[in-house]
Amino acid sequence: MKLQPDKFDVPSISGYGPGWVGVGAEKITASVVIGSKGQRLDWPCASFADLTAAHFAQLAGLDAELVIFGSGERLRFPQPAWLQPLIARRIGLETMDTQAACRTYNILAGEGRSVIAALLLEQPG
Repeated sequence: MKLQPDKFDVPSISGYGPGWVGVGAEKITASVVIGSKGQRLDWPCASFADLTAAHFAQLAGLDAELVIFGSGERLRFPQPAWLQPLIARRIGLETMDTQAACRTYNILAGEGRSVIAALLLEQPG
């Protein structure tokens, strides 16, 4: 029996490691927002300490049903006050480490869900 890999009609994450994610053949080393509707934006934060309410307000404007926040190499939660723009627009947020966020994004995007992955990519040091 010949097995064929799934073909995604949406942007998918092809790989990940400490401080990087792959989108197709491209290796990205800075924090990024990837959406199942083709969105791809720089997310200007080099570390968890750089995050502000403005970062999450930007995500609320992307009109997804769910945001998956990849918080870096370990699980860290954003301040509840930062989530108000998402709550006001009835957009869900799930927080997990960045590698788990990549896997979860691929599954949900492959199912046709309207999902955003906001991936914090901290450089190993």
